[in-house]
Amino acid sequence: MRYAPVALALSLIVGVTGSMGTAKSSVPLDPRVEALIKDGRSAIARGDIGAATDSFEAALAVDPGSPAPLIGLADAARRDGLQGKAIHYYREALERDPNNVAAISGEGGAMVEKGALEKARRNLARLEGLCGKGCAETTDLAAAIARGPAPRVVSAEAVKPEPKVESN
Repeated sequence: MRYAPVALALSLIVGVTGSMGTAKSSVPLDPRVEALIKDGRSAIARGDIGAATDSFEAALAVDPGSPAPLIGLADAARRDGLQGKAIHYYREALERDPNNVAAISGEGGAMVEKGALEKARRNLARLEGLCGKGCAETTDLAAAIARGPAPRVVSAEAVKPEPKVESN
């Protein structure tokens, strides 16, 4: 009983010290990275996915710890129809910044496009917990879930006509 105050004080010190390691400081981006990301976003807007990917990869080379170039790469992959690759990039960005609402929303949107609506709903719930129902990322993901996955395009080879046998 006489060690209770000491144990309480030590547990508080350990708890505070441990939480300081997980706290992230908001370090501003390198101006070169900002310029490359801006170039990549404008290339996506023009529809030049290759140039956008090059810009985002260059930004990632300049600052490998930043999640912003990864989110850009994921957005470019989604526009190129590579949802699996986009989900991979979003998850890498979330490893670096677990509460990045753009990455959570983008990953949810890519999951909707793949048809994984239940996983996208989990991302939506996480977004609502982080920034509420009124933020842009939450409303974008909710709208994507409401639209549902895009219809799949079927190739001519996938549809085999049934042979008709007619008698003369």
